[in-house]
Amino acid sequence: MINQVSAEAAHVVNELPIPPVAYGLLAFTGLMALLFVTFAFRSIGTRH
Repeated sequence: MINQVSAEAAHVVNELPIPPVAYGLLAFTGLMALLFVTFAFRSIGTRH
């Protein structure tokens, strides 16, 4: 009985809400947005 319960518990799989590739694309898009924001403010110190 105990082996059957532990065997059933070992097969529990939690599905991801979105495909794994989408996580990479979201991370890439977010990091590129931060890069562009940082790049936009690169010469603020020399203007004043």
